[in-house]
Amino acid sequence: MSVLNKLFSRSPFSALQTHMERVSACVVKMEELVSAYFEKDFKAINKIVEDLSDLEHEADITKNEIRNNLPKGLFMPVNRADLLEILALQDTIADKAEDVGVLFSLKKLEPVKSLEADVKMILTKNIEAFNQTHRIIRRMDELLETSFGGKEAEKVRHMVSDVEFTEHEIDVMQRKLLKKLYNLDDKIAYNEFYLYISILQTLTNISDISEKIANRVRMMLDLK
Repeated sequence: MSVLNKLFSRSPFSALQTHMERVSACVVKMEELVSAYFEKDFKAINKIVEDLSDLEHEADITKNEIRNNLPKGLFMPVNRADLLEILALQDTIADKAEDVGVLFSLKKLEPVKSLEADVKMILTKNIEAFNQTHRIIRRMDELLETSFGGKEAEKVRHMVSDVEFTEHEIDVMQRKLLKKLYNLDDKIAYNEFYLYISILQTLTNISDISEKIANRVRMMLDLK
């Protein structure tokens, strides 16, 4: 019996959880990336981007193995399409983490020290939103044991609300950071200004997608 078949025999969510661990490795790597950027360690940035590419590839391989091995005739308490949708969203987070790295490596982008605290805070909040969703995925087995009802379901609904609130906080932070950035447009070259905007938008995609995953789980609960 293959590793994935063993996972599926335990729970339809075990393979999903395994993939999420691969995604998590990509997300946490961004802390090193941003620290290296503000330290102007461009050599370290290139190495971290290589690491991110390898980690994203590992997540991709796991995603494809799950898709290719998910038994079509397997009786599951959730729709197979729902499972695959969550898997695709998880994998998109790994893609976005890699994209952030690629953007930082396109050129030796001079750090804007006045933005350092804001950028690091918005990164921390995006990782927090991801970790909140990661914890929801980890609790899927407990939901299965309680037939997606009772106190466990209510606990997960509260966890989804926490993700939504964190994503809202990030939206507010992003608007404030964008305002600061636009007020620096006369001090930053246009190509660097555009690159900063792209980095910020790609970074905050992580919390947006995390919220989508959390809401997808809540929809599964509401259908039960």
